[in-house]
Amino acid sequence: MRAWIAFITLCFLAIAGASGQEAPFEGTENHTHKPGFFDLYVSDTDASILAALPAPQEDGTSLRFIYSTGLTAGLGSNPIGLDRGSASGGVIVRFRKIGNKIIAEQENLRYRATAGRDSETRAVVQSFASSFLWSTEIKDTSEDGRLLIDLSKFLTRDQANIASDLKFGSNAGAYRLAADRSFPDPERSFAFPDNVELDAFLTFDTSQPNRQTAATAADGRSVTLVLHHSFVRLPDDGYTPRKFDQRTANIGMGYYDYSADLGDPIITRLSRRFRLERVDPNAASGPVKKPIVFYVDNGAPEDIRNALIEGASWWAKGFEAAGFEDAYSVEVLPEDAHPLDVRYNVINWVHRQTRGWSYGGSVSDPRTGEILKANVILGSQRVRQDRMIFEGLAGASKTGTGAADDPIEVSLARIRQLSAHEVGHTLGFAHNFAASSNDRASVMDYPAPYVRYRYTVNQSNDRVGERLDFSDAYDVGLGDWDVFTVKWLYSQYTDPAAEDARLDDMVEQTYASGLRFVGDQHGRSVGTAHPYGSVWDNGTDAIETLDETMEVRAFALRNFGLDRLANGRPSSDLNAVIVPIYLYHRYQVAAAVKFLGGLDFEYGVTGTPIQTARPVARADQNRALRSLLSTIDPAELDLTNRVLNLLTPGDVGFAGAVGASENIPGRSGPVFDLLAASDIAANLTLSSIFHPQRAARLVEYDRRDPNALGLEEVINEVKDAVFEQAPSHRQREIARTVQTRFVTVLVDLSRNASANSRIATIVDGELTALRSELRRRNSNRNPARKAHQEALARMIDRHLAGEPVDTQRKSAPSTPPGSPIGSGEDCWNCDL
Repeated sequence: MRAWIAFITLCFLAIAGASGQEAPFEGTENHTHKPGFFDLYVSDTDASILAALPAPQEDGTSLRFIYSTGLTAGLGSNPIGLDRGSASGGVIVRFRKIGNKIIAEQENLRYRATAGRDSETRAVVQSFASSFLWSTEIKDTSEDGRLLIDLSKFLTRDQANIASDLKFGSNAGAYRLAADRSFPDPERSFAFPDNVELDAFLTFDTSQPNRQTAATAADGRSVTLVLHHSFVRLPDDGYTPRKFDQRTANIGMGYYDYSADLGDPIITRLSRRFRLERVDPNAASGPVKKPIVFYVDNGAPEDIRNALIEGASWWAKGFEAAGFEDAYSVEVLPEDAHPLDVRYNVINWVHRQTRGWSYGGSVSDPRTGEILKANVILGSQRVRQDRMIFEGLAGASKTGTGAADDPIEVSLARIRQLSAHEVGHTLGFAHNFAASSNDRASVMDYPAPYVRYRYTVNQSNDRVGERLDFSDAYDVGLGDWDVFTVKWLYSQYTDPAAEDARLDDMVEQTYASGLRFVGDQHGRSVGTAHPYGSVWDNGTDAIETLDETMEVRAFALRNFGLDRLANGRPSSDLNAVIVPIYLYHRYQVAAAVKFLGGLDFEYGVTGTPIQTARPVARADQNRALRSLLSTIDPAELDLTNRVLNLLTPGDVGFAGAVGASENIPGRSGPVFDLLAASDIAANLTLSSIFHPQRAARLVEYDRRDPNALGLEEVINEVKDAVFEQAPSHRQREIARTVQTRFVTVLVDLSRNASANSRIATIVDGELTALRSELRRRNSNRNPARKAHQEALARMIDRHLAGEPVDTQRKSAPSTPPGSPIGSGEDCWNCDL
């Protein structure tokens, strides 16, 4: 019997040796061995995860890797974030042996020396702090020098700063990590040749949960999320970085290079991109060594999933144009794949309680900018908001017809655009907010639905056959700008010496063709100056498109009724449906107003042709002002009694229904507050016209050219329009609401801390003249008008005297959310 046992033991050892498995460390007998980039020993009994690290080098470094964390299971709150599928961008960490400890040290790669001299490198490393993230005792050392550590507590740290995010709001209590309910998940531990992927449950406690967490977690006092950790082998040296060029809308990274020559910039800028190489680098076009494959969340509904695949697949055209055959594809994520596994580029369909932003990010090599993994987060609620907008324009009866004005079909067209847009970020492409003015030349703009107002004219010159045309609501496929950016960022060159010249030629030809580029900094805010850089706008001429948008809005409001809701819906939901229709023009206003005090300019690079900046022509500024003033005409802000009487409140009945923030805030009980709606709309236009930066440009242009449109002239043009006699009795109070908003916006401008003193002088002078005019005209008027004008004069009195202005009259009602993706963005690739 003993002989048989010995024989079986020898056979087992022989098999183990043949398979390359090492004898287990002490204390790993009851653990499951998972060999990979580094070996894991996983225990289902106590939920512990041990790691076998390579033998340390002379400097103590055992393992150096790219480290990223993400959320396998999130919170579901748009205001807080913490979304399922989100992940950090990647840092370089090394496990370093110091004494009997292993230290996890994050390297500081913002500061480098690239000359290759050890002394230079050491000087830079010692000048800037690294970060010790964690430490643990070494449990065992193998005969070949490998080190065994317990990785469990590394995995259950709050590396993602979740506790800070959960403390949302000033009155909320602090969340603390609950160690007794935080542990690794043995079933979600994976070791592969080039990466290790691990999940851990993290629970956070508080006695004072904030409202957002209480609304989404099962119990807001005890919130459990699943934190994912990726440990990734450093890529080899075969990747060739591409320089960053501000003319090309690519996403850059940078670092300080203290080896740079004195005549060169100290900051080196590189572009982020995937490694894409042809099998034959000398061929003009051909197959690639490793294609880029994206995977769509298998948890997305089928119609959504198909739209996501179709939109994301548009990028194949760009790679073909850049000379890469079969280099890019989109598939459904396999059922057994972990979405945060670094080997998969994933388009996540993420659920939140309310609608919110979508964004595209990546895990990349901090040394070079090489993208290793794409993470796209698409919020599922936004498409339902899109459908509601299209039902408000076309009617719910169109839903399911399959026609061009079917709200479902138009919403799916938006999903295709969204998929292409966010995938574009993860491929390395930044926004181009001028693309809408170039016949929608890029999916990297924020696309507003281009709904057109159509009609015919009869013999009496009356408009007949009025309708809205949805046939071109969203574009299909990549635009010319997108094809250019793929070619610029990914084209492969065998002659490094000629590469820069060929890339510059490509840029010059693109700009010469008439294509434009305006980035985030100069396209987002309503106060920016570029006349062709805006978000959610349409048309080659933003001013003409504003006029057309107002016609679409007017038609939709004239026809607004119960048919804007599907059968069985609470009629009170019309209060939410009418908001994006009443404010349908809000983003086109923000586009048209940029002609006023605008500046047309390009991003340039010295040594190449540069187009100098050009202030917008006065004629176009005047045209913009006329169109903007039409949006605050009381006749445009009014609603018919038929529509107003449909906007009745409802009995919500449960806490999860649409919140008041989705509706126009009312001060009139069950009666729809049209004056509040008018005030919101008027404030959108007037605060855009009198933005402090725009006012400063108007003053500057007037200084340069006495024939330029100046701030005084703009104030007087707006004043004349605002104080024009209301056309009917029912619109007089609307006119007075607009007049009050005009005065308070000017008071705001005068008191704005960022405005220069000349602006305050001009505004106060115009307010002084207006005060005199109000009181001079105030004799022999009806009592209501007299009281209103005297109230405005007293407001000006208080302002000029430096006294507080009545805040109730001064503050406009809160504008309901309406951006087609969200708001509050603070990162390069967040579409908020």
